[in-house]
Amino acid sequence: MTHADPRTPDAGPWGSRLDPLAADVALVLQRMGGSAHQAVVVDCVAAIKRQRGEQVAQDLAARVVEVFEKYRDLFFRPFGEGSMRWALQPGVA
Repeated sequence: MTHADPRTPDAGPWGSRLDPLAADVALVLQRMGGSAHQAVVVDCVAAIKRQRGEQVAQDLAARVVEVFEKYRDLFFRPFGEGSMRWALQPGVA
């Protein structure tokens, strides 16, 4: 089964308006059923980048956290602000 690239306009509710990293994070959460631990998201985004032949930056984990914080209209912490688990906002996936 193939999945559409989340950076294309027809690839889900987030379409092409997100930066590529945010689109990758949203794709990972979607594939994980809507939520996942932050470390799992980082590992999966790194794997996606490697599959595409892209370099995985040393600061990827910090950049993923920045994406979670920046796009609070898409992502939230379902178990509260101290949690390391992130999810897609209801109605996004």
